[in-house]
Amino acid sequence: MVACLNDAKRIVIKIGSALLVDAVTGAPRVDWLKGLTEDVAMLRAEGKEVILVSSGSIALGRRMLGITGPLSLEQSQAAAAVGQIRLSAAYEAALQPLPCAQVLLTLHDSENRRRYLNLRNTFKALLDLGVVPIVNENDTVATDEIRYGDNDRLAAQVAAMAGADVCILLSDVDGLYTANPNLDPEARHLPVVREITDEIAAMAGEGVSGVSKGGMITKILAARTATAAGCALVIALGHQSPIRALRSGARSTWFMPKDDPHSARKRWINAMKPRGVITIDDGAARALGRGSSLLPAGVTAISGEFGRGEPVRVEDQRGNLVTYGLTNYAATEATLIMGLQSDEVAGTLGYAGRTALVHRDDMAM
Repeated sequence: MVACLNDAKRIVIKIGSALLVDAVTGAPRVDWLKGLTEDVAMLRAEGKEVILVSSGSIALGRRMLGITGPLSLEQSQAAAAVGQIRLSAAYEAALQPLPCAQVLLTLHDSENRRRYLNLRNTFKALLDLGVVPIVNENDTVATDEIRYGDNDRLAAQVAAMAGADVCILLSDVDGLYTANPNLDPEARHLPVVREITDEIAAMAGEGVSGVSKGGMITKILAARTATAAGCALVIALGHQSPIRALRSGARSTWFMPKDDPHSARKRWINAMKPRGVITIDDGAARALGRGSSLLPAGVTAISGEFGRGEPVRVEDQRGNLVTYGLTNYAATEATLIMGLQSDEVAGTLGYAGRTALVHRDDMAM
């Protein structure tokens, strides 16, 4: 399975609190973080794009505030606010000279279509600029109604959103076993899972570590999300240099997707019911066939009522299907800018919009 990691172009790495925060001192484990960031630098030098999903803000903040025992919601939010500054500073220092960025999310950001698209475009822009995004749940404002609940599932959602090839869950466990190895001496480690059946899910059992909120159950849920999006997911022990350890054959469990991220996304777009139709001229149809995005200049008609990010059918002037896609503009805006050159869009709408009406990454030809 090392080939999956070596061939990956975009990688999401999730770091649990138990790895990042010293359980005794409540401080960041600087030496461990140095090993991780050296791995990140290695991946970046190979031309790979890396997104980090990191727990740790509450664990760091509660110690700084002197809070012990179970936390109330308000205390968790206060600890997160204090700890997030320290967490970001630790990553910025460790990653230098690589630039990094902080991205804080709530569940609404992936459930709301407009926010989802904005976030996806932000990730793309950051990665294109060579930045390492560092993602965490926005625990300062999140309540139970708008929480992912754990960063295993957040990492899987980010991997799906960003079109990652591999999602690595670094934790204090080295993979999935047929039973709890601490209780059952006959428990067997599973190096590869090709399908998450009910039997596989039942092996997750219960169990939460002393610092982190996740357990094996959340990791299985994360694996379902990631593999459905065409992303391989691996559960691995957080060694000193965890990516190098994985490449050297360290024990882990890989969950394999049936499709790659590109194919999975195209299948998902194809399965959506179009909310409207965009009619294009023959020149635009030929350009789409060559892999181009759909620009407003090639559009001749708009029908239906659709919002930004919603699925549309793109057809030629004879009514033949050209592609399905997700539009960057609502129907009212698309009607205003159809037939215009890209440099005329801002003057018509009154703001600088997206260049493409439908981006090629959001099409299912």
